[in-house]
This record gives sequence, C-alpha cells and structure tokens, in this order.
Amino acid sequence: MTVPVLADDLQVCLCHGCGQACDLREDACHCQRCGAPLHRRKVNPIARGWAFLCAALIFYVPANALPVMNTEMLGQGTDSTIVGGVLEFWEAGAWDIALIIFIASIGVPAIKFFSLGLLLVTAQRRSTWARRQRSQLFRCVELIGYWSMLDVMVVALVAALVQLRGLGTIEPRPGILFFGLVVVLTMFSAMSFDPRLIWDGEPQDGERSDGAAD
Repeated sequence: MTVPVLADDLQVCLCHGCGQACDLREDACHCQRCGAPLHRRKVNPIARGWAFLCAALIFYVPANALPVMNTEMLGQGTDSTIVGGVLEFWEAGAWDIALIIFIASIGVPAIKFFSLGLLLVTAQRRSTWARRQRSQLFRCVELIGYWSMLDVMVVALVAALVQLRGLGTIEPRPGILFFGLVVVLTMFSAMSFDPRLIWDGEPQDGERSDGAAD
C-alpha cells in the first residue's frame, strides 16, 4: 500500500488564524493572508498543557472550599459553596436542580481533569494505545468546554433577577471567581494540546526507513 503524502513532506502547514495552506519552502514565517505566525506544530504543547492543567487543579480547591454566593433574604444572609448548594437543593426535594449543579460543577471538571491528564500522559509517553478513541476524547473535551461556564452564568443571572425583587439580594463570592479561573485554565490546556501528537510514530504499511519508532 502506498504511504500517504504528509503535509510535512510537502513543506506545507495550515495557518492557525485563517486556515490557509501556506508554503514553508518560501521561508515564510507569517501567513500571507492574515499575517499570523506560522508553526508546523503548536509550541511546547505538552509543557503548556501540563502548566495550565496543574494551575486549574490548584484553583479548583478554593473554588469548592470558598462560598460562591451570598444569599440575603429578609435581613438574614447565608454563604453557599458549590457542594453546600447541591446538598441544600437535594434536601429540599429539588433533586433535579441538585443533579444539574453537581454535573456542571463537579462532574464535568473532574472528567476534564482526568481526560486532559490522560491525553497528556499518553502523548508524552508516545503511547500507541487506543489512538482513535483518544482523538474522540479530545474532541469531546473541546465540546464540553463551551458549557463549562454554566455555573458562572447561573450565579450572574440569579443575582441580577433577585436584585430586582427587593425582597433580598444575592451577591457573588470569591469561590465563583476561582471556579471561572478553573474553567478558563482547562480550556487553555485543551487549546495548548496538539492532537497530532496522538498519531506521531504510527506504523503504516510500506512506511519509509525514517518512520518513527517507540
């Protein structure tokens, strides 16, 4: 079977800004269409991915330990953490709301931490295990990243609505700031990762003598 021609063999790469295929044989350092810097691969994808992921894990501790909002009704105020809010809704019989908050605030971040860690470890070790499934996992992490700000949006909307009623007030607390940082940092970690690392060194029929090997 004929080995497929790679973009690296043709000295071509895609611009990360506009997607144009740029010819690197012309010693071009910037895209001719949009002027963005050209890179064959993302710069230091594993190191940057680990840095953002570790920072997100550090901020995840105060995000859960500190209160995310303060609710004051008829002169009585209480602070609520993420876990405390889940338990309060569950005990009040609103198990559906408690389940949504649990999935969005605890389940999704935990899945992202595990998935990004798995992708980074296997790419760093140049593992050939389950490459297709790991590629699908990376696309899934990118997809759920768009919904990771759900908690921040809920706190902002609830605070705005309650302020209009005059019976009480809801104010955000430092915990929601740390949670927002966790979301942003995990998104940066996913953006820094280069999914082509999953396929580096893949053996193919009739591969060349310079083919990658573990």
